[in-house]
Amino acid sequence: MRSLIIFDLDGTLAHTAPDLLATLNRVTAADGVAPVGLEEIGQVVGFGAKAMIKMACERSNFEISEEKHNELLAAFLEDYSNNLANETVLFEGLLNAMDTLEREGFEFSVCTNKMIQMTIPLLKQLGMSDRFKSVTGGNSFVFRKPDPRHLEETAKLAGKTLGDAIMIGDSSADIDAARVAEIPSVAVTFGYSNQPVETLGASKIISHFDELPAVINDLKHL
Repeated sequence: MRSLIIFDLDGTLAHTAPDLLATLNRVTAADGVAPVGLEEIGQVVGFGAKAMIKMACERSNFEISEEKHNELLAAFLEDYSNNLANETVLFEGLLNAMDTLEREGFEFSVCTNKMIQMTIPLLKQLGMSDRFKSVTGGNSFVFRKPDPRHLEETAKLAGKTLGDAIMIGDSSADIDAARVAEIPSVAVTFGYSNQPVETLGASKIISHFDELPAVINDLKHL
């Protein structure tokens, strides 16, 4: 029976886009880059800060060199590290779902493409750091989602194998990683997917965390 639930972070565990958006707009404003709206940033959050910066610059036809990209990335990371949870909140129903699943014997991990030096402090600020057996970020290894090894190493750090795991995420990076790893996956409709969630190919889809315990119990024997 599968016993480890691996969560993505941005757009899955927590609504982080408002703080990411605020940082993005602050660090690109000096170069005349137009502010990005919340509905736009959500489509690239799952691909990391560098992708968000690239998207913002492209929207304003601001040609960005690799040197400038790295300069903006450094500024982004510094700003965001000081503003991790001004507006960020856990998605509704998450804690109740985790409590239910924990009583049923499940354990939890986080596998995110967010840099680990942002991930750990954010989970602490959200009061979640003690809920997970392992936490890995986009720079924890030389690979990251959708590479299935990211899931494999996350499970390993939790004392588990891929055979124990179920992936919960909101984007193609999450669901593609799970598919290649040959583990069940659950896609959430309230996250930041850059394509319709129904097209991701997840084993199950939920629109609220209240649905998660029943769905996990449907998948735990796969």
